[in-house]
Amino acid sequence: MASNKPAPEAPSPFSTESYGGAERSVGEWNPTEDSIRPVRGRHRVAKQRGLARSSTVLGVGVIAAVGAGGMATAQDKAPVSISLPDSIADNLPDAKSLPGVGSFMSDDAEAAPVAAAAPLTTAGLTSAEAEQGTDAGEALRARILQQAEQQQASADAEAKAAAEKAAAEKAAQEAKKQQDEAEAEAAAKKKAEEEAAKKKAEEERLAKLAASFSLPTSSYTISSTYGQSGAMWSSGQHTGLDFAGAAGSPLKAVHSGTITSAGWSGSYGYRTVLQLDDGTEIWYAHQSSIDVSVGQKVTTGETIGRMGATGNVTGVHLHLEVRTAGGSAMDPMAWLNSKGLSV
Repeated sequence: MASNKPAPEAPSPFSTESYGGAERSVGEWNPTEDSIRPVRGRHRVAKQRGLARSSTVLGVGVIAAVGAGGMATAQDKAPVSISLPDSIADNLPDAKSLPGVGSFMSDDAEAAPVAAAAPLTTAGLTSAEAEQGTDAGEALRARILQQAEQQQASADAEAKAAAEKAAAEKAAQEAKKQQDEAEAEAAAKKKAEEEAAKKKAEEERLAKLAASFSLPTSSYTISSTYGQSGAMWSSGQHTGLDFAGAAGSPLKAVHSGTITSAGWSGSYGYRTVLQLDDGTEIWYAHQSSIDVSVGQKVTTGETIGRMGATGNVTGVHLHLEVRTAGGSAMDPMAWLNSKGLSV
């Protein structure tokens, strides 16, 4: 059966109600000390949908500034209360019901905030520094200076190590340079000594050969050299070395050997062939007379004939040819020089 009794009206957020023993009219917002619930504990903040309850302290800020004289710290300040209109505050959930927030709240509404366990001026101090009464700012300043000194010492040590390394490398390079120069000097000296020794040995060899070799005549003038071109020679080139001198001058064996030919030889006139022990042949041409015979053994410097102008000649001279064992002609001057004889 339906009732004619009107339905109860929904409570209006602006209706008159009692809060803390006092009545307030709709829309009034008059927070009092009794309506503010103090927050207990250290730095306790209750957050709810971006807003804080009127009984919650939003936060306390501490600004630390390091200066030449030390550190400024926040002083104890009276809590600042922030209130909200009842229309908003009444619709907010209880702060104690929020996870992780209720533990920060106290049932004792009259209790005063708990002071910090230790003053901010002792923050960061060691127990030894605290016992000595050291100020936190001075302690921080001392630590910064100590750290700066350590960093400077480290930088100085690195710079010193780098300088020592560079000096060591430079010294090593200088030592290597000196060593290389010394080695080069020693090598040059050794090479010079070797060349001098080689030259001396060659001179000794040539001197020994010169003792066993002799020029074919002692008084002469070189009138034609090996390889000259001209119509006077049947081959078109001169095949020997001409020693011009006085007729009848003695002609000597340049080295010990055996006479293999002695007599007339056409354009060579009277010719004597002396064969050395290594097979080299020495030809003496245009002689006026021959003093040896075939098969005869002669020694260095022994007379084998006389200078003349027989055969195809234009004047008195000795035509000297040097041929290998195979019969090939060579330069007599170079051959004599190789035996230590200077022509």
